[in-house]
Amino acid sequence: MEWRHRERAREWGSNLGKRSNFDRLPQDGYATPAAGAEPLYAHLSPRTRFVEPCAGEGRLVEHLSTAGHACIGRYDLPDDARVKHYAEAAAGTVIITNPPWARPVLHDIIVNLSNQAPTWLLIDADWVHTRQAVPYLPRLRLIIAVGRLKWIPGSKMTGKDNCAWHLFDRPQSDNLIRFVGRTAARPEPELKAPGTKAA
Repeated sequence: MEWRHRERAREWGSNLGKRSNFDRLPQDGYATPAAGAEPLYAHLSPRTRFVEPCAGEGRLVEHLSTAGHACIGRYDLPDDARVKHYAEAAAGTVIITNPPWARPVLHDIIVNLSNQAPTWLLIDADWVHTRQAVPYLPRLRLIIAVGRLKWIPGSKMTGKDNCAWHLFDRPQSDNLIRFVGRTAARPEPELKAPGTKAA
């Protein structure tokens, strides 16, 4: 990917991968493969309107649009998802993105985006098990298992981290986090967050 502001590469997670000797792409600029988007479809209402704040090459937008959803706003650097306010994120609209996984950047993105609208983030599944995640758990509503993805087109290898979609919203004190495993065919019927289809 071609990214601007390369002087911020370290901040955005271009250091060596956690369990490999390969340099990570600047700003974690990995295009979302189709297999990464597919587990989300069953949990979106038909023709969901969404904003993509970390669009990169736009692969995730393409996948979601092909599935019948409507992108009403698409951004990338220098429109920093940690701080930018998205006017399109009004009632009935959700935010869907594959953000950088570098923790300080990711945490700022979680807060900023989920304060504006229900936010779906495709991140490593291990995140929720870390102490760093604790302050953000009151915002987390749903986790959808994805598994390992092939991030590099043409590669024979998948990534070494399992992934999951995480639905965030404004914090609430009595929060209940639901988990949907890879064998589950339908979302749980009790979940009726905006942008989420009830069973």
